[in-house]
Amino acid sequence: MTETDIQPIQIEEEKSARYNPAAFEVAWQDKWEAAGLYTFKEDASRPAHYALTMFPYPSGNLHMGHWYAYVAPDARARWMRMNGYNVLFPMGFDAFGLPAENAAIKRGLDPRGWTYQNIADMTGQFQRMGTMIDWSRRFNTCDPEYYRWNQWFFTEMFRRGLVYKRGGLVNWCPRDQTVLANEQVVGGHCERCGAAVERRELSQWYMKITEYADELLDFSGTDMPERVRLMQTNWIGKSVGAEIDFDTPAGVETVFTTRPDTIMGATFLVLAPEHKKVAALTTPGQQAEVTAYTELAGGKTDVDRQSATEKTGVFTGSYATHPISGHQVPIWIADYVLVTYGTGSIMAVPAHDGRDFEFARKFGLDIVEVIRPEGGEPMGADAAEAYTGEGVLVNSGEFDGLPGGKASIEALTAKLSVLGVARAKTTYRLRDWLISRQRFWGTPIPIVYCPEHGAQAVPEDQLPIRLPGHATFTPAGQSPLKTDEAFKAATCPVCAGPAERDTDTMDTFVDSSWYMYRFLNPRLDTAAVDVEANRRMMPVDLYTGGIEHAILHLLYSRFWTRVMRDMGLTLNSEPFRVVRNQGIILAADGEKMSKSRGNVVDPGDLVREYGVDTVRTYLMFIAPWEVGGPWDPSGINGPAKWLSRVYTLYGDEQAAGPAENLTDSDLRYAVHSTLKKVTGDFERLSFNTIVSSLMELTNVLVKARRSPLYGTPVWTEALNIFNLMLAPMVPHLAEELWQAKGERESVHLAQWPATDEAAATRDTVTIGVQVSGKVRGQVEISKTATQPEAMAAARAEASIAIFLDGKETVKEIYVPGKIINIVVR
Repeated sequence: MTETDIQPIQIEEEKSARYNPAAFEVAWQDKWEAAGLYTFKEDASRPAHYALTMFPYPSGNLHMGHWYAYVAPDARARWMRMNGYNVLFPMGFDAFGLPAENAAIKRGLDPRGWTYQNIADMTGQFQRMGTMIDWSRRFNTCDPEYYRWNQWFFTEMFRRGLVYKRGGLVNWCPRDQTVLANEQVVGGHCERCGAAVERRELSQWYMKITEYADELLDFSGTDMPERVRLMQTNWIGKSVGAEIDFDTPAGVETVFTTRPDTIMGATFLVLAPEHKKVAALTTPGQQAEVTAYTELAGGKTDVDRQSATEKTGVFTGSYATHPISGHQVPIWIADYVLVTYGTGSIMAVPAHDGRDFEFARKFGLDIVEVIRPEGGEPMGADAAEAYTGEGVLVNSGEFDGLPGGKASIEALTAKLSVLGVARAKTTYRLRDWLISRQRFWGTPIPIVYCPEHGAQAVPEDQLPIRLPGHATFTPAGQSPLKTDEAFKAATCPVCAGPAERDTDTMDTFVDSSWYMYRFLNPRLDTAAVDVEANRRMMPVDLYTGGIEHAILHLLYSRFWTRVMRDMGLTLNSEPFRVVRNQGIILAADGEKMSKSRGNVVDPGDLVREYGVDTVRTYLMFIAPWEVGGPWDPSGINGPAKWLSRVYTLYGDEQAAGPAENLTDSDLRYAVHSTLKKVTGDFERLSFNTIVSSLMELTNVLVKARRSPLYGTPVWTEALNIFNLMLAPMVPHLAEELWQAKGERESVHLAQWPATDEAAATRDTVTIGVQVSGKVRGQVEISKTATQPEAMAAARAEASIAIFLDGKETVKEIYVPGKIINIVVR
């Protein structure tokens, strides 16, 4: 947007003598909105910058966590705009999901009404926050105009083979009556409601994220925090190794291992309890025990099974034949092996795997050492743990002495390949994305089932498949779509015969996987995204939000962008150029803020008492933004007092009090060195140090107001630059001060000031002076001072001289620019 697009914003009243934010904050917000100050418009004369913070769920109120997440990125977006960028900073609402449906069940409400009322309330609260959000681009994911394109993407992926339906064991939340993805199960419980998760056999829709597993391990196109990259890498879980065949009474069983060089130490096989060969391998004598164990394991989630501290299992009664030695190895079932990982079975090498070692010790199974530290002693029968380090092969026949690792893996894989019982293989922990949900308040899946032609995608001209206007919820929580005969009635697009509509809805993470593209042209009704706008604006330049979305939302968004790229909708492979995570604001007791704990701090109350800018300042000052910390109820008083001091700096009269002796160079150094530091801190998103630097500069300005510099051009320059530095952080106060000087245009259209490098650099340095190792004062000396010059300056300083009087100097130490130490006796 250019300055000519903005109506002049001018002050209408005289500046008050006292800082009273209530007198002008809302007024400035209204003027900014009326002037269209933050409405983004294409402008080829300026570089574009797309800043986006993860959009919220419309829960009803903006809490302190929302404020913490949004005010700092808002300050950064404002700063980028002052640096000449055409900044897009939009917002919408991630509006589908269980809370609205649960509210409908509990209170007998329509989830639409509950959701849209919350959106209206939260929009007003957002606007009170004083951000530069462009509300003209707002949309809600529950709008049919938006979820129509969820359905379009689904049908396109269905045609491309990236969406499919299959049966299998799924995680089921009995309270919310819906399926959960693995990522939504935390410690065996539903991440949303906390209910214990069950395992059920259901036919569900999946998106083929595994097709992009290798690509998703490449982070070269995006700058994400190391923690996020590590979490995604571990979740994808790429494993390179080999598949090895073992003959069993039920046929060949293929196991996957990353260490085929340890095969001579394989002393038993372990199958997942759900493995299809379990029934055939179970002998009559073991039938009861195996059946009981399988039923018990079926009630546990994958997470429960992987995190269990004690290993459990049952012998099937059958044996497999070792592919090299020909020995018979027992076949067990155990729930620490997952049917969804690899082939659902493993060769157990207890001497060199911790889980296998615990299992073998518990059930008295053989432990055969095959890797030994070079020069080390043989593993004894009393070994306390598996050896997982480097070494050489032992007890491995012709391969003894070969270094363990790459060379031995290649040698053993080659041997097994020659025997026809192995081949190289890469597997992944990542599973295809289960998107089916048995809920009402979500995007209906655009599939109909024809008796003759099976599952068929709904044609584009029939989208969106809208949710019914009224829904009747039962206390049990079953989706109303399952009993809505009018909704289910459909026509087959192939034969025009009667068909039945799918009654599942999509995982709400579908909604948030591509919303960043929709903001570029949210009213477009002929396509999901504006391809030309994508080429100009994507990827998002700075994306901010919580670390809790590292695996789900961020991984799904990266997958979705790659699918869009392959569909020709975008040129980029990553949705975000830079991703940064904020920390968490805790309650004063160090616990998470919660209504049940009674420790919630209402930002609205603080705004009414202190003003928006004070709340913004404290949230950016309280801790490093990426770390967060506990709320200190008295801490906000400091920022409140600081802003009052800032306000009085711009008074029309010289301040009373003792005169200060500051030079032009003193003041210009303070201003320009602060400007240089603040500029760098904005680049680094170091908001707490920005506030600290501005507070320190305020102290210098207070002194300058009592000095002969008051009213001089140097003083005027200092106040102007300070006003501009304040603008991104405290937008209302900065505007009030700017306009009070008679400026015609908004301070938020002004350019960020340039640092005068000469003024920001001093030829002198202030260093500490020690006498016999104890700091006794400071002196200001030239940066190029020699030792005799430095010592002379130190001795001339009155606060130092009293500690030298009558003493004999033993030694003089001078570290240029660091310290002076005079040792006496």
